[in-house]
This record gives sequence, C-alpha cells and structure tokens, in this order.
Amino acid sequence: MSDVNRNASASSSSSLNSSTNDTEDDHTIAEILAEEEKLSHDNRKLGKRLSHLDSIPHTPRVIGDIPDPNDATLDHERLAQRLATYSLAEMQIEGDGNCQFRALADQLYQNPDYHKFVRKQVIKQLKRHRRLYESYVPMRYKHYVKKMKRLSEWGDHVTLQAAADRFEAKICLITSFRDTGYIEILPNDRSPVRELWLSFWSEVHYNSLYQAGEVPTRTQRKKHWLF
Repeated sequence: MSDVNRNASASSSSSLNSSTNDTEDDHTIAEILAEEEKLSHDNRKLGKRLSHLDSIPHTPRVIGDIPDPNDATLDHERLAQRLATYSLAEMQIEGDGNCQFRALADQLYQNPDYHKFVRKQVIKQLKRHRRLYESYVPMRYKHYVKKMKRLSEWGDHVTLQAAADRFEAKICLITSFRDTGYIEILPNDRSPVRELWLSFWSEVHYNSLYQAGEVPTRTQRKKHWLF
C-alpha cells in the first residue's frame, strides 16, 4: 500500500473511531447527568417565595455593548442591592467566557464543570430548531452557531432561550438593568418542568442563585473522563 493510501486509510479509520467515541460519550454522559439530576435541589421554592415579582416578555437577543467601567460598577451595586432585598445569594462562577453555561450547569447538575455538556446541548437545539431563533440573530445564522460552539464564547439571550427550550426550564434572571430587575425565560410551546435561577450583571457575568444562607459548598469532584 502506498503512503498516500495508507494515510488516507488511517485518517478514515481515525474519523470513524472519533465519531463512534463521540456517540458513546454522548450516551454515557447523558446517563451520568440524568442520574445526578435526580439529586437536584428544587428551586421552585424560590419561585413561590418571589412570585410577586413582575417580569417583562422576553425577547431573545445577542450581546449588546459592554458597559464602561463606571457604569459596570453602578450596575453591579444595583444587582447586589436587589439580591439583598430578595434574600438571594450568588454561587460565584468562574469568569472564563463560559459563565452562562457554567451557571446553568450548576443549577441543573450541581457542577459548573459540566458547562461543556450544557453548551453542546444548546448548540444541538440551535441547529435542530433554526426557525425558532434565526430571526433574532443579526448575522449569518451558521456563523453565529459556529461561533457559539467555541468554548469561552459568551452566551447571550438567544442561547438562554435555547437552553430553556432544550431543558424544559423556566430560567429566572435577577438582573442589574435599571428598569428590568427580573426576567423570566420560558420554553416555547411547553410547560417548564424545572426552574433555574441566575443573576445577570448585564453584559458582563452570570452567577448561580440560591436563597441566602443556602449557597452550597462545592467540593472539587473527580472529573469524569468525558470532560
């Protein structure tokens, strides 16, 4: 066999093995996370306690302008005051560009390290249901999805809507916006089966929310080989 044919054969075999491994990984990780989700805390008690909050209709959108440092500081102070008023506390999430997906992973699976899996599921949702999201994306849709697929790419309100749809969740945001302190993101055409609570320091950072005094201590878990 020539070197060219040998290399082509090896490349084909490698691609096939990679595809097979990816499929096996998906199945394994789904089983792992499904089992861990059974142990998830029920954040619906937050919803009951804060049911008086008024939410505006959510419109998915991409990331807007990043505030200048002075405005960002004021926004953060406003958010901190709101959280104190509602007796909420933040699980601090790493600010590595994956914070939205890390915060969602913490709420879903009590482990921010599962952010890669959450992002992967959101990307699948965006690809399979393009018609639901394309009109909110002011660029070529394929380019947007390809960009969002990359690790450390910041999530936006389009990916939040896709996450709400994929995980059948009501995503509750306490925000730093001056006029919109609370936003609910509901799944399309179905009733939510879970609630996820996040704080949103506008266009800067997401954290995972709990009742004050109930923020869990996350011990360093042994990472599954899939991650």
